[in-house]
Amino acid sequence: MVKQIPSSAQVVIVGGGVIGCSVAYHLTKLGIKDIVLLERKQLTCGTTWHAAGLVPTLRANYSMSMLANYSASLYETLEAETGQATGYTRNGSITVATNKERFSELKRGASMARVAGFPCAIIDPEQAKSLWPLLNINDVIGAVHLPNDGITNPVDLTQALAIGARKSGAQIFEHTKVLDMKINDGKVAGVITEKGDIDAEYVVNCAGMWAREFGKKAGVNVPLHAAEHFYVVTEPIKGLGHGLPTLRDMDAYSYFKEDAGKLLVGIFEPDAKPWGMNGIPENFCFDELPEDLDHMMPYLEMAMHRVPQLAESGLQVVFNGPESFTPDDAYHLGEAPECKNYFVAAGFNSVGIQSAGGAGKVLAEWIQKGHAPQDLWGVDILRNMPFQNTQRYLEARTTETLGLLYETHFPFKQYKTARGVRRSVLHDKLALMGAVFGSESGWERANWFANEGQTPEYKLSYKRQNWFENNKAEHEAVRNNVGVIDQSSFSKYQVEGPDAEAFLNQVCSNNVAVPIGKMVYTQFLNRRGGIEADVTVTRVAEDKFLVISGVACQTRDMNWLRRNKDDNQMVTINDVTSAYAVVTVMGPKSRDTLSKLTQADMSNEGFPFATSREIDMQYAIVRASRITYVGELGWELYIQTEYAPSVFEAVLEAGAEFGIKPYGYHTMNSLRIEKCYRHWGHDITDEDTSLEAGLGFAADFNKPNGFTGKEALLAQKEQGPLNRRLVAFLFENPEPLCYHEEPICADGEIVGRVTSAMFGHTVGATVAMGYVENQEGVTKDWLESANFEIEIECERYKVTPSLSPFYDAKMTRIKS
Repeated sequence: MVKQIPSSAQVVIVGGGVIGCSVAYHLTKLGIKDIVLLERKQLTCGTTWHAAGLVPTLRANYSMSMLANYSASLYETLEAETGQATGYTRNGSITVATNKERFSELKRGASMARVAGFPCAIIDPEQAKSLWPLLNINDVIGAVHLPNDGITNPVDLTQALAIGARKSGAQIFEHTKVLDMKINDGKVAGVITEKGDIDAEYVVNCAGMWAREFGKKAGVNVPLHAAEHFYVVTEPIKGLGHGLPTLRDMDAYSYFKEDAGKLLVGIFEPDAKPWGMNGIPENFCFDELPEDLDHMMPYLEMAMHRVPQLAESGLQVVFNGPESFTPDDAYHLGEAPECKNYFVAAGFNSVGIQSAGGAGKVLAEWIQKGHAPQDLWGVDILRNMPFQNTQRYLEARTTETLGLLYETHFPFKQYKTARGVRRSVLHDKLALMGAVFGSESGWERANWFANEGQTPEYKLSYKRQNWFENNKAEHEAVRNNVGVIDQSSFSKYQVEGPDAEAFLNQVCSNNVAVPIGKMVYTQFLNRRGGIEADVTVTRVAEDKFLVISGVACQTRDMNWLRRNKDDNQMVTINDVTSAYAVVTVMGPKSRDTLSKLTQADMSNEGFPFATSREIDMQYAIVRASRITYVGELGWELYIQTEYAPSVFEAVLEAGAEFGIKPYGYHTMNSLRIEKCYRHWGHDITDEDTSLEAGLGFAADFNKPNGFTGKEALLAQKEQGPLNRRLVAFLFENPEPLCYHEEPICADGEIVGRVTSAMFGHTVGATVAMGYVENQEGVTKDWLESANFEIEIECERYKVTPSLSPFYDAKMTRIKS
């Protein structure tokens, strides 16, 4: 008897790969048992079935590494729990380096592994060969060995997760295609299947390659695209030991996995082949794509160099199967902004097996709690913009993202494909001035400016890159004279209406009930006191406010504002990002520069800090806001887009006698880190309270009616000295450079990790910020008594800690 699908369920999961089954499994573990999982054909038939089954534990950052480690721990216990063998074993892994930059990356990863608590050893070429006897080490300079990495059988693993989910009450229906969504007033109401409707409180899109098209049925953007993905399996190889560690030669874009005396060799090539541009065939089920040995051959030749015996071995299987990849090579997780209670777990960029356990766990907790259970911003679907879901963008970017997994992950590395999506009206002027552009949320932004005769392009390294001296000159210009930067990519929101003040005062921790023309620095907090956004709010009229945030948060912030507005509040919220260009003028000569262009009183008395007003400038009316993110006197000029070029030209002309220089975002970063200004997404997230982040001054605990998160902050205050705080560190040695995720040590023990860092040209060394923990409290006395070090590439360097900025701690320059 064929089992009938139910007419209702609390949660409907669409997609029966390893991700969907993991979500179902983990929801049942939380006591949510009214679950229906729907699979269009058969479990695992899309991508899961042909995955290589690698389960590494170390990822690009701490959060993702902890999720991968959870996956490995789960897979180790599933067979005992469910009775279904998974083939999981911890065989370990070796990754070799053939150049100094790759070895730097591996050593930095080994340092991060210590923060995560993973065993990880830097080994020499001979040690690598002893662990992998057929390895050619002629050009290997070093390697890293992770003994806890593992492998599994993807189909068996998925079946084990499905069995575990069923045992706890979940229902799984194969051969049941979902045709459409049921939406009611912007909220999930259920799904329409070929076998009937199912009413549901939640829907989870785990549809893999189909997730983008399925998302469109609810108006949800899930930017991903399939690509052809290749591996070969050899005939049995004599002398290939059983249980060898997984071998990776990322410089050759290859990995090697021993399988019953044979060798599976897979590639992550830098020029991939997108697939499915005209849609995925309706009958796709365990399908393979045509072989393409011509495409694979250059990488197979490199693999033969690493394992010479491959050249003498026949190929038993030449495999090509589709995998889905996202624009930034990070998967999509979380609640979609377009539809309430619509969750996504898709686009796993060929790391779905290692990620499934952890991703399924945190998404289940997200559904249960109503918020992300930890910092997941790097994979949060709110990071995406609508343009990223266009076919041509995805097709172009997919050629690059497949190979990014094995590219050297240099700091400041920029995407090469699908560029030029969003350009400021000043873009061409900046290009003529030598701008070297980076891409952020599609915006082309000047990161640094090349000198005359200097090639305007990056030469990447973990050490000082080719723009280090350019950064120094730009940095010094802002500190000593005047600099100008195009910040048109700011996210800008207009909040207006009779209830605008009351609405924002509930959302914002600081008090926005200020006079017209006053600016307020504040955060949006969640009920746990965590920081959801870091913004400035300007009162531009009695019933109108301008909210400014970072470029990457455009979708996220709008979603937060809209979802925290009560239906009965008379408030409208509009994204006005594209309406205004922003020319920011900073430095001790910024007042002299701007005073030449306006009759407005720019003096400290006439235009105090945190003041914003409309003034005449050149031939335009601009909103001048006296605020700073670099720690200097200066103004942000908000200009209607069509007037921006003339104002920019006038600023350059007026500032010429003061040595004005354009500066880029790398310089903005070095300036703000010297001043210890926080960056949302790095130094502050929804898991960091404003007290822990040192931003308690931006919360008004006495304003009427309080604010979201106030109770959580008061409770934290009552506990006494905080045992976790954001601290700044100055390196004693001027040579080391660190970036993020490096271990912070106190008296030889790891107590935290770096959130952001950059060389500070004014203080003469790298400045880092990061959270540290101490059970007795992170107090000034403890910071001064302990011996602090930061570990870079497995070497520790002495640093000086501080709760105050290393530059202009009393803000005398800003308020001069």
